Amino acid sequence: MISPSALKVLYRLDGAGFRACLVGGGVRDLLLGREPKDFDVATDASPDQVRELFRNCRLIGRRFRLAHVRFGPEIIEVATFRAAHDDDDGDHAEMSDEGRILRDNVYGNIEDDVWRRDFTVNGLYYDIHDFSVIDYVGGVEDLEKGVLRIIGDPDQRYREDPVRMLRAIRFAVKLGFNLDPSCARPLPQLASLLDAISPARLFDESLKLVHGGYALQTFEALRHHHLFEHLFPLTEIALSHEHDGFPATLIGRALDNTDQRIADGKSVTPAFLLAALLWDAFEERRRQLEADGMQPMDALGLAADQVIAKQVARLAVPRRFTQVTRDIWAMQPRLVDLSPKRARRAFENPRFRAAYDFLKLRAEAGDAEADCAHWWTDFQDASDAEREEMLNGLDERAAPGAPKRRRRRKRRA
Repeated sequence: MISPSALKVLYRLDGAGFRACLVGGGVRDLLLGREPKDFDVATDASPDQVRELFRNCRLIGRRFRLAHVRFGPEIIEVATFRAAHDDDDGDHAEMSDEGRILRDNVYGNIEDDVWRRDFTVNGLYYDIHDFSVIDYVGGVEDLEKGVLRIIGDPDQRYREDPVRMLRAIRFAVKLGFNLDPSCARPLPQLASLLDAISPARLFDESLKLVHGGYALQTFEALRHHHLFEHLFPLTEIALSHEHDGFPATLIGRALDNTDQRIADGKSVTPAFLLAALLWDAFEERRRQLEADGMQPMDALGLAADQVIAKQVARLAVPRRFTQVTRDIWAMQPRLVDLSPKRARRAFENPRFRAAYDFLKLRAEAGDAEADCAHWWTDFQDASDAEREEMLNGLDERAAPGAPKRRRRRKRRA
């Protein structure tokens, strides 16, 4: 079950006289009988020595110096064993005043390295030299008990890298494990440390949280431990004054829909979830702007810009996703306020399918007229002739689920 590429890296390092171990999630998943997605290697070879052994190697990172050995589309990550920091480490290590590790390139041996790992179940090593599993921290026992426990003092380890708090939630949910009380207790008190993490890194970690197949459970766990509000502050505000279960119902359905698509092997995009998570904040701002006298389409565009700008300041969501979110929002009134001409244009829009899926989700959550969503469902299932009949049957004054519009009276000559 181990990737042939990972075995090549392990055996070449071992053959060159270096210690080479598979480490982390790969060993954990193999012991649980699961097929690993990633294979990470730990070694006593320095990054430069790894590069000398592999022509297909590239060194990356400043905070953590790593070697990436590429085999076609597959990358095997090779890390040198790390040791604890001391005052003589100079430029190789750096910590912030809050205890966060800013640079971590102090190298040691395997006995040192294990104490730099995050959780006991991720602190297991498979040594290719004698095919043994090495466990310094009781990881195998925790695997058997179904417990996620941090290595060392939880308070200190979270301060070293606050993203470990998000990883604790992700692994506990993914593995179906219980968080050890010592691991869970500091989370609410230290959650604000996430505010110091770069938006780009938080976005990458958030993708793992919602695209792992357990988005709904992860969302609930993040809220329970008061971490979610540091990722999506506008969403948390909306959730604090939800009405009749909305927007919690919409968000829950969107997260569940994402999990189902992943289970079915279908593609997912962060843009759709972003649209659901920020919908209530967007709608509230849009209504405020309209109440201040702004024209509806101008209010829609400005509200989208302002809400997304606030979110991107927290999570650096790339523009290729935020633009799709904007388009989904902009399409919502176009899918409701229909005429034959507007319906044709909406159906031909490249964002139609995503916008329709979002409208359907809103209707299921009670935030949109179900009749309108049903009309579009029937329209997509209809033949060309049936579609023309449905379009011709649209009343210019009242689209499905939309308020009637008054005709302008012709002025008398």
